[in-house]
Amino acid sequence: MSAQIIERGAATAAETRLPITLVQALARGEKMDWIIQKAVELGVSRIVPVTTQRSEVKLDAERADKRVAHWRRIAESACEQCGRSRVPAIDHPLPLHVVAEAVQTPLRLVLDPAGSTRVGDHAFDTGSIAVAIGPEGGFDDHELAAFQRAGWLGLRLGDRILRTETAGVAAISAILALSGEF
Repeated sequence: MSAQIIERGAATAAETRLPITLVQALARGEKMDWIIQKAVELGVSRIVPVTTQRSEVKLDAERADKRVAHWRRIAESACEQCGRSRVPAIDHPLPLHVVAEAVQTPLRLVLDPAGSTRVGDHAFDTGSIAVAIGPEGGFDDHELAAFQRAGWLGLRLGDRILRTETAGVAAISAILALSGEF
């Protein structure tokens, strides 16, 4: 006996066709909660919190476990709100130098006000993409160099420097629009 899928249900209709990994520098206060909520609503498939030189948030192992559990509850709630059927993975916070090498997607973009590419320069037909967003104050020069050595491309989002809580939402929205999702 065999089964045949006749029609996709509404459960998968809210999922994006383009898997996006958001590499997000830890942000202060409720900003990180907001970033996770909005990224999930937009359809990211994975969120990788990253510690950076300028990160004001410092988490020991116990506190990190509690924050990740909290962020996963936020992601579940955001999925319910927007009709997603898959809760994105949320990793434990890792140092930037580890993440720059460990995240392996065909296209990896790091937001950089001096970046050499813009969102419109890419076709977004790679199968998956990663976007790295810096902390308040941005990535420092050594961190941008680490991303570059690992093969990430510097992405410039116009002439304005966006806040950490705005940059990811703006980049993901632009990518989804250009990929035909919006």
